[in-house]
Amino acid sequence: MARIRRERPVLLAAILSALIALAAGMNKWVVLVLLLVMSLTALFNEAPVLKAEPAEPEETAPEAPPSRLPDVSATLAGLDIPVMVLSDDASVLFQNRAAEKAFGEVALGAHISARLRSPGVLDMVRETIATNAPNQIEHAERLPSERVYIVRSAPVEFQADGQRERFFILSFRDISEVRRIDRMRSDFVANASHELRTPLASLRGFIETIQGPAKNDQKAQAQFLGIMFDQTTRMSRLVDDLLSLSRLELKSHIAPDEKVDLVPLLGHVRDSLVPLARDVGVEINLHLPDGKVEVLGDRDELVQVFENLMENACKYGQEGKVVDVRLKNGADGPVEVSIIDKGPGIPAEHVPRLTERFYRVSIEDSRSKKGTGLGLAIVKHILTRHRARLIVKSEVGKGTDFTVRF
Repeated sequence: MARIRRERPVLLAAILSALIALAAGMNKWVVLVLLLVMSLTALFNEAPVLKAEPAEPEETAPEAPPSRLPDVSATLAGLDIPVMVLSDDASVLFQNRAAEKAFGEVALGAHISARLRSPGVLDMVRETIATNAPNQIEHAERLPSERVYIVRSAPVEFQADGQRERFFILSFRDISEVRRIDRMRSDFVANASHELRTPLASLRGFIETIQGPAKNDQKAQAQFLGIMFDQTTRMSRLVDDLLSLSRLELKSHIAPDEKVDLVPLLGHVRDSLVPLARDVGVEINLHLPDGKVEVLGDRDELVQVFENLMENACKYGQEGKVVDVRLKNGADGPVEVSIIDKGPGIPAEHVPRLTERFYRVSIEDSRSKKGTGLGLAIVKHILTRHRARLIVKSEVGKGTDFTVRF
């Protein structure tokens, strides 16, 4: 039926031709046969379908190999040091979390100078891009805190299917702690040399005087010998403290495991310091709970800690006339021992540095009281080994509170 509808014009034309032939007197049977042939031909003889020649495939440009930046970024993302990936024009293509934390987030595609303003770092990056050779410099950041980095720039190249891809890796190795330790070591050597040089020079001068001008002066000799004895005693204390520090550093990683009752220990320390306290006009008052208060520790080292703190309170807080020693039982919290004086107090800028070796709030005051500048450094090392903390609170004109928290 679909074909009849499609060929309707041809069929109508065939019928019309048959009617004209009949009207002209042609034999009806001949006309019928011709009409039948024309109809069947129209219905069953399909027109040939012209197939289009297949078009020749167009030439397409070869696809560029995929970028290796995702692979590089995925590897660098796991590093704990700040790392950035730069392009040929020093634009930032990637930065890991450590770099974001250290320098803040940089908009991808921005020039490296948008975040790092150091001329040395920028010059190094430019030189690496120009020469394709690695470089490194030392760079210091002042804000938000003082940090020192070894900054290294190095090219990374990939070759694939004749295509070259080049990135530049900018890495930052933090050496702040190394520089701090080097500075502390040099300061320690300088301070120790100075502390020993002064009494040695004094001894040498007095010996020369006794051998020379005061050779026959018994009174002068007695005076000089007394000063020399004080100087040798000072050197002996200094050497003893230095040896104590060395021994403590060797075993700082070994925590003590003996139980020590602080109640009798603090009583023993107070009794040993009564003569000193009496000489400077200070009374040491103990405030101790009933029963035992035990901590894990080394008894001799803890005696050294509390002797040092109570002695300092007596000598430097003698204006207050009273030193209170309070022991807090750790039933519901940590065990705490507080040594509180009513002296002149310590200015706030000095408090963070009190436990540094040879650090003194007042050098003259410390030396006049026969201090070596190492006492609180020893206390810090002992408490570090005991996994304890030293908390210092002080207010000028109102006194100082040294608390040991276990």
